[in-house]
Amino acid sequence: MQGGELGNHRRQQWRDRHGSIEPQLAARVVEPTSGRVLEVLTTEPAVQLYSGNHLNSVRGKAGAVYQRRTGFCLETQHHPDSPNHPAFPSTVLRAGARYRSTTVYRLLAEAPVSRTD
Repeated sequence: MQGGELGNHRRQQWRDRHGSIEPQLAARVVEPTSGRVLEVLTTEPAVQLYSGNHLNSVRGKAGAVYQRRTGFCLETQHHPDSPNHPAFPSTVLRAGARYRSTTVYRLLAEAPVSRTD
């Protein structure tokens, strides 16, 4: 897996999927204290991480207030600048062609890691 430039609030990750039409593991996130795991499998060539760096006391549902870096979203997609890079997977969809994409968000639980403070 290779990474793009680290921006103000997004991080791009991409992988070579070798032409597979079956979803492949693109990201795995573990919260070791609880043992919660999120795996993202996709047919898309890239995963964008949004972390909420630009949130600043944003009000949400039920009066919740979101601060900087309290967001977490893994978005599967093509490379944002694909049309300008011939080596990137194409984003061109010709008239009459069908676009198909699959993304699976798999929630798992592992044994939590105990802390020894």
